[in-house]
Amino acid sequence: MSKESSYSLMNNQLRALIDGEPNLIANLSNASALLYETLPQINWSGFYLFEEASKELVLGPFQGKVACVRIQPGKGVCGTAFEQNRSIVVEDVNQFPGHIACDAASQSEIVVPLETKNGELIGVLDIDAPITGRFDEIDQKYLEEFAVILMNAVN
Repeated sequence: MSKESSYSLMNNQLRALIDGEPNLIANLSNASALLYETLPQINWSGFYLFEEASKELVLGPFQGKVACVRIQPGKGVCGTAFEQNRSIVVEDVNQFPGHIACDAASQSEIVVPLETKNGELIGVLDIDAPITGRFDEIDQKYLEEFAVILMNAVN
């Protein structure tokens, strides 16, 4: 099966999994598990959600080793993607200025912003891999689609 076909199947599984369920935490929990179980060569998948009170990204549902709990907008890959409201693919995290190393095994990363149907930026999807160069434009395209599917289910 091609990479694109695998992603299409995963995104269809997400649609079925969250159909009729508007709860954000429940959907993010299942989404992180789906990513972790489906994507090859990753070691972490999860979400950071923006907390208005602290003005920080706070750890949300995830799969993998324990993680950093709070990230300031503009810091690390997650904070930068959130602040710039754009997806970021990092081939080698050791070359990313200010990378936050929660797990020394992580070598590459992709982060996708999460935007609600009304355009509110609420957090990011973060996926790490234990190899360099794991993510490319195909991953970005389909993970951005994954994020839209997920956010369209939330009220």
